[in-house]
Amino acid sequence: MATPAIRMFRRLEGLFCVYKPSGVHWKLVRDGIEANLLKGLNAAPPQPVPHQVRFLTPPGADTEEPRQPALYAASVPALSRHPLVTGPEFQHVKVGVGHRLDAASSGVLVLAVGNGNRALNDLYATRVTRDYTLEGEFGTATDNFSHTGRVVERSTYGHITQDKLDRVLAMLQGANQKALLMYSNVDMQSQEAYEMAARGLLGPEGKSVPILTGLRCIHFQPPSFTLEVRCLNENQKYLRKVVHEIGLELRSTSVCKAVRRTRDGPFTLQDVLTRHRWTAPDVMEAIRQYHLSKKTRRHTHPQIKDSTFQTKEEDKERARQQHET
Repeated sequence: MATPAIRMFRRLEGLFCVYKPSGVHWKLVRDGIEANLLKGLNAAPPQPVPHQVRFLTPPGADTEEPRQPALYAASVPALSRHPLVTGPEFQHVKVGVGHRLDAASSGVLVLAVGNGNRALNDLYATRVTRDYTLEGEFGTATDNFSHTGRVVERSTYGHITQDKLDRVLAMLQGANQKALLMYSNVDMQSQEAYEMAARGLLGPEGKSVPILTGLRCIHFQPPSFTLEVRCLNENQKYLRKVVHEIGLELRSTSVCKAVRRTRDGPFTLQDVLTRHRWTAPDVMEAIRQYHLSKKTRRHTHPQIKDSTFQTKEEDKERARQQHET
C-alpha cells in the first residue's frame, strides 16, 4: 500500500518552470527546490507503526509466587519501523534542469521531477525555440561583451538611427535563415520542405551552430536599446556577442546589459513560479496545469491537421475543375 508521501510524489512527477533571478547560479535554484520538495514530502502524515507480538515478563515477577506464569504475550509497536529509527521516508529527489541559464541571466528555467526527466529529453529533441529580451547600450565595448567586463573601447553613437538598426537586424536575420535551411537536411525544392516551413517545423537536425529565427528592436532610445530574439541551440554568451556585433555593423560599439528568457518551448513567463512559490504544493499545481495544457494541445492538433487536409483537398478539386474548364 502506497504511503501518503509516495502518492504525493507521484503527483509531483512532470515538468514545470521557475523564474531564475539574475546573479544566482542555476545549481542553487535546483538545490533549493530539491530541499523544498523533500521538506514537503516528508511532512506528509506517516504510516502507523505496525505492531508485533512479544513475550514479556510481567512487572514484579521476581517477587511474586513462582506458580504465576513468568511470561505473557503482548502486542507492542515494532520499533525497527518507527520513523525515529528509519529516518525520513524520502532522502533524495532528482530534479532535472532543462536549457540552462548562466548566473548573469534571468528568466524562464524549465525543471523536471522523477519520470519528467525523460519528458524533458523528449521536449528538447523536438527543436523547440526560445525567446529572449536583450538590453544593450551603445558607445562601449568590453572583453566579455557584458557591461560588467573590462572596458576595451569607447566610441560615439550619435549617427545611429532606428532605421539603420532595423536594416542591420534584417541582414542578420537573413543570414541566419540561410543557415537554418543549410542545417535542416531537407531538399528545399520538395513539397516536404514547403509543408514543414508552413507549419514552422523546419529546423536543424541534431546539434548545430546557434541560429536566430527572429530578431527585432522593441525599444530604441540611444544609447539604450532593447531587442527581442527567437533562437535555436543558443547560449547566453552567444547572445551577448550578437549585441556586440550589431554595434560593430553600425560603426560603433555596444555591450549587453541584461539577458532575460521570456519563453522556453511551451513555457512562458505566465507559467513561472517565483521565489516564494518554490514549495511542494505550488510545484504540484504547476505540473498539473502542464499536463492539462498538454492534453489540450494533443486534442487540438488532430483538428488542425484535418482542416489542413480538407483545405488541400478543396484546393486540388478546385484546380482540377479549372483545368477541365
